[in-house]
Amino acid sequence: MLVRFGFVAMSMLLENASPSRTMTFANFTKLGDREAALRKLERIAEDNLRSTLRILKHAKASDIQMYRFSSKLIPLATHQAVADWDAYPALREAFREIGLFVQNNRLRVSFHPDHFCVFSTPRPEVLESSKRDMEYHVRMLEAMGLPETVKCNIHIGGAYGDKMVAGARFIRQFQALPERYRHRVTLENDDKTFNAVETLEAAQAVEVPMVLDVHHHQVNDGGVSLDKLCSSLWPQIAETWRLEEQRLNSEAANAAGGKDDTVEISLPPKIHFSSPKEGPNPRSHADYLNAGELLLFLRKVAAVTPQLDCMLEAKLKDKALLALMDDFRILAAKGEGVRIVDGGSIEVTEL
Repeated sequence: MLVRFGFVAMSMLLENASPSRTMTFANFTKLGDREAALRKLERIAEDNLRSTLRILKHAKASDIQMYRFSSKLIPLATHQAVADWDAYPALREAFREIGLFVQNNRLRVSFHPDHFCVFSTPRPEVLESSKRDMEYHVRMLEAMGLPETVKCNIHIGGAYGDKMVAGARFIRQFQALPERYRHRVTLENDDKTFNAVETLEAAQAVEVPMVLDVHHHQVNDGGVSLDKLCSSLWPQIAETWRLEEQRLNSEAANAAGGKDDTVEISLPPKIHFSSPKEGPNPRSHADYLNAGELLLFLRKVAAVTPQLDCMLEAKLKDKALLALMDDFRILAAKGEGVRIVDGGSIEVTEL
């Protein structure tokens, strides 16, 4: 099984490359001249996009083929007070450059909207806010010219006193969204409310792929052991990706009018992995990653998974990823069922 690793948003190895510079609304209002304040927001956003491109080039140079964009690329983008502001004309070229680099280098990228993007909510105003947040993320991907293989990963949301009712409400409200949103979404199990089984059921119901977060499963397993997760649940999770791959290829073939030279779309399953930080809260992410624990999971699913992409959610980002690769080199030398492919990928044999 081929496994590629990625990191989230920030680089700990590049200087002056934050993709998340921002401005508070309080500071925005203090500027007095609204048009000048909007131009400043655009300059900050352009800096964030330029930093993002630097990070992508750094990742590529390190053989890292996965990356999650910061959701804070455009400051105040979803704030109601600037709802009439269209930042995209000023940022068109910067977005285009990122999209071209991603596609030319075949990188796998994504977004993860923040926890307030919830479609299980019973509150109409929160639902509208969630739609605005989804619009923001989808529009950025469209500005980059990236296809529907590039996803926005979300959680189901809160239980609001009745998890069954909230889950059903999520399905109903999500299915009412435009296809333009729904076709950009993956669903992830969370560490407090909706476990892997429940998230899989929702993903199957709304026909989107599921991202398995291994750490979240450890702290919210719903009574499902690691062995059962790998032997019974994982094949069903992987199937959600196969079905999405099938949908995308069918749409591509239809768009091409049945031409034989249509490029086959590949969309391997995706997981998240992090290690718990030492201390009283097992949900917190550690700076680095436990290579042995990750390898155990990977080897348990290798027999039924030709390729898998793993987003690492360690606090030290790309630094932790490269440290993990060093740990895998040690395990490879010991004959532990892993082979180093390049600076950001490994090959794993089944247990």
